[in-house]
Amino acid sequence: MESPRVDRAPDRGRIASLTGLRAVAALLVLGTHAAFATGKLTHGFIGVAYARLEIGVAIFFVLSGFLLFRPWARAAAAATAAPVIGRYARHRLRRIMPPYLVTVALAFGVYAFYSTGPNPGQSWAGLVRYLTLTQIYTDNYLVTYLHQGLSQTWSLAVEVSFYAVLPLLAHYLLVVHCRGQWQPKRLLLGLAALAAIAPVWLIVVNTTDWLPNSAGMWLPAHLGWFAGGMMLATLRSMDVRWPAVAGMPLAVALFVVVCTPVAGAVTMGPVRLWEPLTKNLLYGCIATLVVAPLVLGRGGWVERVLSSKPMVWLGEISYEIFLLHVLVMALVFGGLGWPMFSGSLPVLFGLTLAVTVPLAWALNRFTRPATQPAPQRDSAMAPGSRPAADGAALCTAVCTVVASDGAPR
Repeated sequence: MESPRVDRAPDRGRIASLTGLRAVAALLVLGTHAAFATGKLTHGFIGVAYARLEIGVAIFFVLSGFLLFRPWARAAAAATAAPVIGRYARHRLRRIMPPYLVTVALAFGVYAFYSTGPNPGQSWAGLVRYLTLTQIYTDNYLVTYLHQGLSQTWSLAVEVSFYAVLPLLAHYLLVVHCRGQWQPKRLLLGLAALAAIAPVWLIVVNTTDWLPNSAGMWLPAHLGWFAGGMMLATLRSMDVRWPAVAGMPLAVALFVVVCTPVAGAVTMGPVRLWEPLTKNLLYGCIATLVVAPLVLGRGGWVERVLSSKPMVWLGEISYEIFLLHVLVMALVFGGLGWPMFSGSLPVLFGLTLAVTVPLAWALNRFTRPATQPAPQRDSAMAPGSRPAADGAALCTAVCTVVASDGAPR
């Protein structure tokens, strides 16, 4: 890393490589869902690796932390006005809710005629919960509000809760904790304290009965991932540089580690306390290391690949892929006539992707904001490049999460 210095240059464009990274995260999550449906998660080390493709969730949360905290960090560094809360809220609602509401209506419509088993979320009470993104705030989520076509939206509920508290967090960190001055080192310490909430929360969830057993899915359990992105936004405003060669190999090595028993099993059952804590920490580190070179200006060939037109195009509809892929996969799987936990992973992955992509594109075109500037293909540190403040979350299969850090016990 180079020595930090305050960056006063304009920093307002979008970063194409981050849009491409969203495409990668979407494919990772689709892959882990396909592996779960075809019964591949129990196939030794490779099965664990398939399960760990849920790292796409952490990547999306780190991206959200960076993209959404960045305007506050930039304003503090330049001593300019902070973002207007009303405009921020309208932008988030306009981007997230229209495609989501369409998907909820579609899923409830499809499952009024189609089902492959118990579907407790398919009820009037479940519809209200999903429309308001409150489905995870209950005890025994799996038997009360889990919906077969919308199981992945637990992470969107987490994402929206982060949107809601971010202005308060930014005010506290920048105005109260940093005394209204640009003190990046002090800010980084505050963000480290914010990240420390996650392990404390997980300890409480896994060792006491003080909280509902779905509390491991809530925002506090994932604050470390969002805080990783917020730290990157702070470092960017300090003009810190981080080359891909310094981060990507370490991210790969940590991914291999997280595929070992140190992060626990991938099947349902009792977990030892240190397993969800270890996995949560490693996921946050891996995702932050993947995003870092793309936003700190030394992405190299990785940045060039992610900035390519096909990756950017797929990344632009990654949120819609997230919304639709579980429903599409269920219908494709049913159409193939395979028994559950059988069949070909590549076939299910390929067919689901082939059907989801055009539907996601159509949903994006139908519900997208009227004006949405295209990403720039410049380097992440080039003046005039601004990431899309999209922060669309992706998630993992609920049954995968059940065995780990965010699950009902």
